[in-house]
Amino acid sequence: MTGRRIMTADEIRRAVTRISHEIVEKQAGTAGLVLVGIQRRGVPLARRLAAEIEEHEGATLSVGALDIEFYRDDARLGHAPHVKGTDITFDLDDATVVLVDDVLYTGRTIRAAMDALREFGRPQAIRLAVLVDRGHRELPIRADHVGKNVPTSREEVVRVRVSEVDGEDAVDIEQAVVPVSAASAAAR
Repeated sequence: MTGRRIMTADEIRRAVTRISHEIVEKQAGTAGLVLVGIQRRGVPLARRLAAEIEEHEGATLSVGALDIEFYRDDARLGHAPHVKGTDITFDLDDATVVLVDDVLYTGRTIRAAMDALREFGRPQAIRLAVLVDRGHRELPIRADHVGKNVPTSREEVVRVRVSEVDGEDAVDIEQAVVPVSAASAAAR
């Protein structure tokens, strides 16, 4: 794959700070607010948001991790689940849950996350914060808080890297390489 950088570590840091302020403003404070990161890269992003909110509001928020693998609608299409684990040790009933993910694309991951959240209670509201919104929605889902809107083609891949998982913070857009067999079949 070949690609180009669309967010540096500093740009990611600034986006997280801005989103943290937006979350508090929309909630009119921090009462009843919890953050749930979608495994894998949504979890460190949720923890960063909580740290920012604690720094500027003095409030410590509950942060959880949500594994949506068993709620995905592509399981029957031969998708092998990669279970990463759910860790929600707090009550979601009547809370405002901010789901946090790295990239919003078709909306199917978020639909699966909302289905998974039902196992843990009935939130008053569910909102969505994403680092990158790349468009191409297949479901009527939109983010409440977005770090960066990036128009992409379906042939491109958005790669988010966070230091907690990947050793660095960066977001790149990469052009997917067409396998040789598919390229020769298309040429026929």
